[in-house]
Amino acid sequence: MEVKAPQKQKENFNIVDKSIDKVDGYALASGKPVFTDDFYPQDALTVKILRSPHAHAIIKNIDASKAEELEGVACVLTYKDVPRVVYTRAGQGFPEPSPYDTFVLDKKVRYVGDAVAIVAAENEKIAEEALKLIKVDYEVLESVLNFEHAEDEGAPMIHDEPEVSGAYDPKHNIASHYEMQIGDVEEELSKCDVTYEGTFYTPNQSHAMMEPHAAFSYLDPNGRLTIVTSTQVPFHVRRIIKRIFGVESRVIKPRIGGGFGGKQAVHVEAYVTAVTLKTGRPARCVYTRKETMTASNTRHAMRFKVRVGADKDGKLRVIDLWGLSNTGAYGEHALTTFMVAGSKTLPLYNKVNAVRFGGDVVYTNTEPAGAFRGYGAPQGMFALDSALDELAHKLNMDPVEFKLKNSIREGETSPVFKYMGEGREGVEQIVESCKIEECALEGAKLFNWHEKRKRKRIEGTKAHGYGVAFAMQGSSIAAIDMGGATLKMNDDGTFNLMVGATDLGTGSDTILAQIAAEALHTTVDKIIVYSSDTDVTPFDTGAYASSTTYVSGNATKKAAEKMASEILKAASEMMNENIEDLYLKDGRVFSKNGDSLTYSEIQTRLFYTFNQRQLEVTESFVSQVSPPPYMVSFAEVEIDLETGKVEVVDFLNYVDCGTTINPLLAKGQVEGATAQGIGMALYEEHIFDKAGRMVTDDFFTYKIPSREDIKNIRVYFAKSYEPTGPFGAKSVSEIGLDTPGPAIANAIYDAVGIRVKKLPIKSEELYFELVKKNLAY
Repeated sequence: MEVKAPQKQKENFNIVDKSIDKVDGYALASGKPVFTDDFYPQDALTVKILRSPHAHAIIKNIDASKAEELEGVACVLTYKDVPRVVYTRAGQGFPEPSPYDTFVLDKKVRYVGDAVAIVAAENEKIAEEALKLIKVDYEVLESVLNFEHAEDEGAPMIHDEPEVSGAYDPKHNIASHYEMQIGDVEEELSKCDVTYEGTFYTPNQSHAMMEPHAAFSYLDPNGRLTIVTSTQVPFHVRRIIKRIFGVESRVIKPRIGGGFGGKQAVHVEAYVTAVTLKTGRPARCVYTRKETMTASNTRHAMRFKVRVGADKDGKLRVIDLWGLSNTGAYGEHALTTFMVAGSKTLPLYNKVNAVRFGGDVVYTNTEPAGAFRGYGAPQGMFALDSALDELAHKLNMDPVEFKLKNSIREGETSPVFKYMGEGREGVEQIVESCKIEECALEGAKLFNWHEKRKRKRIEGTKAHGYGVAFAMQGSSIAAIDMGGATLKMNDDGTFNLMVGATDLGTGSDTILAQIAAEALHTTVDKIIVYSSDTDVTPFDTGAYASSTTYVSGNATKKAAEKMASEILKAASEMMNENIEDLYLKDGRVFSKNGDSLTYSEIQTRLFYTFNQRQLEVTESFVSQVSPPPYMVSFAEVEIDLETGKVEVVDFLNYVDCGTTINPLLAKGQVEGATAQGIGMALYEEHIFDKAGRMVTDDFFTYKIPSREDIKNIRVYFAKSYEPTGPFGAKSVSEIGLDTPGPAIANAIYDAVGIRVKKLPIKSEELYFELVKKNLAY
């Protein structure tokens, strides 16, 4: 591929690269009704779901007669009453790479919490009482609860239904399989002066967003179905609902109270739709916290066996990552998250002679896994970066020096880009912006890395250690993700920006308003954003794959630039001036002779008196590349040698995300992702009983780190500019989750010489290892 000359960076922006307030900030902070459950019709039926108490069972009989006789119950629906249409809940590009293995309700249940029946009643109390009156006769089956035994000889088959399609080998509980190899891994390993081999585990993780899954549905006056839902993927919801029920619908997304990938799927929408189509009445379903924790999605737990090797001079020669991923009871996002564990990690070290990646994604009788911020990259990076840290120690090299020596640079590529996409082959691309050297070297200075590493590690009952981790991510799914933007000019000088992009609390409405305002030479308060209404806004794949700023931002920029051209054209006609003699500034069109027209004057004349027309434009964007952001993270930990407790004292991120459209929001994204990564590394754990029931099903038992636990998180941004991004921007929302696991584990190794290979890092397990090394008090 030909290397393009980097686009010249624009140094001074008027609106972009400024930390302005969120456009929805006041409404959120003042408690205005903005979320899904703030708007439901008062006559809406309350929908509740009867859930399976068994991990694996066949429903022999359901008797709902007593529930149906209860006053106030509108309907009880079982698998006999809803369409038997197989689908995937995953909100992904079509055709989805996830297997079709799910039904709204089925005769077979596959995990504790699987849906058995839908109850709709006049209020919640009646609905809850009706659930107790439904009698279900189950034939309990043997279950698979440990994903390392899903493929064992004689293991029970979880998906034996004839309708399942797209699963790799359901007879052996394999939802997906992938493998690729470049070069000869075994030969390269034999030539290495130093090698390392280890097996690493990453856990399930709950999204723990504040707003649970919620939706309501109703028929408009013309009998058309409308669904209002807290979703990251409204257009995918519309498509999937049409597949299941055969009806057209309008899907509206209000503000979202957090998602983190958990709302990149169809959860409650099918249940309320089934009720509305059955009764003709509005229907509302809001999950409890327990349901959100146990009956939606979780992060894919993964195991990676990693082998790496290097020459004595520190040249990394070979990487081998072989994995096993737990998709739970259903296969949404099964293949794609697994592939991202390789595609968003391996290109970072592009100078190897050989690389292999592969493995299986297996079904188990546990809560289905799905999309979660980082989307496989944190799992792959924990194994890879930990192994490289081991190599660095074996070579007696500074881990920063070793990783930097072997990492990718601007103007370079990696064959992995082409080999691995998400669920399919990737695309060739040259890295046109990469400031990982600045991230590593400047980050080391700010963290005081070299001086800290000279300090004594153990003093009294405390040990201190210092770790570093490198990461990359992506910006959209190349050649797949598409977003549109429509701009309409008003006679008061404002613009309606209509985007299908979904703001799930990330601030994307603000980001897109800033991009539009920059291109239109106006202010953000003049950009009125409407997002995610499938009847009103243009198509957008949704908020996932770190795509919104890059894809939807580029669409917005194209639309704004086209609108600017239309404004100049109209002004040229009105002012009888050549377009070349006009320019935009501060919401006005100026002529070189000093004359000017405001945007308001232009559109008012176009409405009423001059060549009447509405200025409105629509543009779309799909990228042929996915420019990676990069990050280097430094962690300092303190270990209590009396208990094994690990505390993160300091965590510093140095990020290359191109231009920060809104530095404060970008910083918040990195801080939030880092907090979730620290939670994954030290706090968050799914604990199941022997029957497969999750015990840690609320915020009392499932521990997420508080602000007090997190201590000090620092974020710095490299001076970078991505030529293909809107005003030089790349993504930033996910990469902060990739590094805490390996950085903390590396710091623990630095402190006490114990290599942690399993997350979360439990104090009691670490204490026992300290005892073995005679370091415990």
